[in-house]
Parts: sequence; C-alpha cells; structure tokens
Amino acid sequence: MIRYLLVYLLLLPLAAHSYEVVLQGGRVMDPETGLDAVRNVAIDDGRIAAISEAALEGDAVVDAAGMVVAPGFIDLHAHGLDPRSNAFQAADGVTTALELEQGVLPVAAWLEGQRGKLITHYGAASGHLAARIQQTTGIEVGNPVYAQASLQADAGDSYANAHLAGESLDALLGRLEQGLLEGGLGIGSGITYMPGADHAEILALFKLAARYEVPMFTHIRQARHMGGDLLAPLQEVLADAAATGASLHVVHINSSLDESVRTAMDMIRGMRAQGLDITTESYPYTAGSTRLESALFENYEGDYGQLQWTETGERLTRETFDEYRARGGWVIIHGRNEDTNRWIVAQPDIMVASDGVPYIGDFSHPRSAGTYARVLGKYVREDHALPLMTALKKMTLDPARRLEAFAPAMRRKGRLQVGMDADIVVFDADSVIDQATYTLPARRSAGIRDVLVSGTFVVRGGEPVEGVFPGQPVRSELAPR
Repeated sequence: MIRYLLVYLLLLPLAAHSYEVVLQGGRVMDPETGLDAVRNVAIDDGRIAAISEAALEGDAVVDAAGMVVAPGFIDLHAHGLDPRSNAFQAADGVTTALELEQGVLPVAAWLEGQRGKLITHYGAASGHLAARIQQTTGIEVGNPVYAQASLQADAGDSYANAHLAGESLDALLGRLEQGLLEGGLGIGSGITYMPGADHAEILALFKLAARYEVPMFTHIRQARHMGGDLLAPLQEVLADAAATGASLHVVHINSSLDESVRTAMDMIRGMRAQGLDITTESYPYTAGSTRLESALFENYEGDYGQLQWTETGERLTRETFDEYRARGGWVIIHGRNEDTNRWIVAQPDIMVASDGVPYIGDFSHPRSAGTYARVLGKYVREDHALPLMTALKKMTLDPARRLEAFAPAMRRKGRLQVGMDADIVVFDADSVIDQATYTLPARRSAGIRDVLVSGTFVVRGGEPVEGVFPGQPVRSELAPR
C-alpha cells in the first residue's frame, strides 16, 4: 500500500507546487535557446523555477496573455545610477544598469554606497578618469559623472590635460588594478575627456586589461586630436587591442563614428575574423549629450545651433555657449543622420546601450528613459528594421556574454530559462514606445507593463512599485594572468 502511495505522489502534476509568482500565458522569448512560444513562467526565491505549457499554481498569478515575456534588459552604458534616474531605467525594462564607459573609483566603496538604493542590479568598471582625477588633484570622486561640475570649479582641467609617465603613470595603473581587484568589470576609459592621455598611457591600460583578461570599455578620442579623420581614433584602440590581445568594447559607435560607421564596422568585423574580441554598442537617437564644461568642448569650433541646453531647451549661440560652459551643465548635441542611425540599430552585432545621463530635476536626454522601448517600438514594430528576437538578443544575451567570463552573476542573466535569475520584463509588442522627448525627457516609456528584478516587481501594471530596492552589485572575480 505504501509503495502505491509513493508512486501516486511521484506522478502528481507539476502544478501541485505553488510558486511565489506565475506569469501565465505570455509569449515567452529567450534569445539563447530560440524559444518563442506561449508558456507559463514560475518564479521562486529570485530565480526562474519552471517554464511550462501546463498550468502552474502561484501565490501571485499574473495574466500575461498577449504580452511578450523576455529577459530583463542589460544596459552596459548607464551613467544615471541614482534613485530617480534608475526609476526611469526600470520603467524602460532595464533590470541591470552598469557604468562601464567612465567607471568609478574606488570600486568597493562605490558598490557599497549603492546598497539598498537602486531598483536595478548595478556595477561599474575601474575608472580611468576617476583615477586620473585622484592622481593629479588628490580628490577622490567615486563616480566622476556626478562630480564633474564641482570638480571643474575646484581643480580646473588639470586632470584632463596632465601628461602622466614614469612613476605617475605606474601609480595610475596601480589605482586601476586595485579597482579591478575590488570587483571592477573591466577598465572604463573615456579617452575623449582626457586629451592629456597620450598613446603610451592608453596602451598601458590595454596591457593591464589583457593581464586580467577583462575588456577595455572606451570612448575613443576626438577626431580633431588625430588629424580630423573619424577613423583614426578607432584605429588607435584597435591597434592597442591587436598589440596586447586585450578585449575591447567601443562605446556608442553611432556618436563616435557618425557617417564613417559602415567602414568602422568593416574594420571591427575584420578584427573579429582574426580572432580578436571586439564588440560595440549604440543608442537609438540622432543626438548625444555630455557636460558642456568637459574637455570635449575645449576650443570648440562646431555649430553652436546644434547644441541644446537641457535646462531650458534653448539652442545655444556663441554668447550662451560661453556663459553656460562657465557655469557647467548638460547639453544635447544634435546633427546626426536618421538613415545612418536606423542602419546602426538594425545591425545584429551592435548591442543596445543607452549612454543614459542622470536626471537633474526633470532635465536629461530622452535616451535616459526611452532607449529600449524606442528600439522595440520604432525600429522593430514601426520601421521593421530588425526582428524582435534580434533586438532582444542585442539587449539581453549579448551584454551578458560580454561580461560572464569574469563576472559570474552575468551567467544567470540575459536568459529566460529555468535556473536563471528572475530578471524579467513583460511588455506589449503592439504598443511599446518611448515617450521621453528632447524637451520633455522625464516621461516613462509606454507598453512596459511589468518588470521584475530578482523576482521582485519594480514595475507592475505599468506603474512603479514604491519602496522596493532589489538591486544587487555585479562584481568581477579576477586574478592576474
């Protein structure tokens, strides 16, 4: 009798178990396995516990019929890592937001400082700019994106233009190495903001990245510092990658290469064919943004009318350029071609990343709130520039793979499979779209209905869930080669 009872218990259907959350009847899409079918997804203890055609029982059962259920989006290039900016990212479907272009320093202190404050998972590269600031001024800034205005007043531009060599360069490298050992996700170097960093300094960074087998995340130099040719700054970092064997990730290829981007991608693909590990990203807008007081605008000779002051929405003149540059603040840089932008977004080997800047009150760039919804709504649904699964792969699996060799947490992200982290976005493919604009940037994306981070709802029914901060740090685990 006992034997028959045991057999009966073993044959009980899977649905007899009650999970914490069940997303019921959605179109489940997983870029790694290619799954694209109606399924029920169960979540327990922050992980995906079951994916089934059969009904599943849950303490909370969420009807996902007619919705896409996908891995949460991973943003490799997010500057806005504060609670207000982070809320806009989550409303755009982002579940992991990383500061990899500029990075931070010291890394351990910065990671600890975010604990309990962020909705999404978070992490950062070991920051070249922050190391340079500390090396030349003695000021420890953490995240330099937030410190730049006060720093400019305190230290001028000495950190940007100083020449480092010998012992000072060795000390700089030591700071960056310590950042890697504290969990830095590679080395972040916005070279364009440090015109004093010569070719030898940048090559030394690549050697350090190669030693720890992590990528260099780099904003390449301004073309005017290399003869005016847009491709020359890219050639510098490609040559450094080839010489050292370091992995390389070129940030926002759209804004850095502009109309030379097709040739640039030929170069990058050719280097990959030779066995080098080189990736890149773009955001789906024709305007960029940065701080007006930065070294990017030293000796500026461009069109002032293409610059838009975020606080007022006004286009600049020579007079207002000088006034606002002295004050410091964010500016939007217009002028790129939409046809080229659409081509970039459509490329299957160019990841999506926002380069989202912080919100100062309601002022920002619309990419800070709408990058992922814009790709899904405008370029997938409206323009048919790329298939939905390809777009999802560029937002999820590809960025996870970029980091997973040395950041174990990323092996459980970017996938919708049993055992993976329950970082999930539920969206309406028929209505998802960005709503943030250049003049009204503080607007959440539409069509992103539910977002879960480690199984916790941070967006539910299209509205933010208040008072939850499930974000966890993403760290590297490194040893020198």
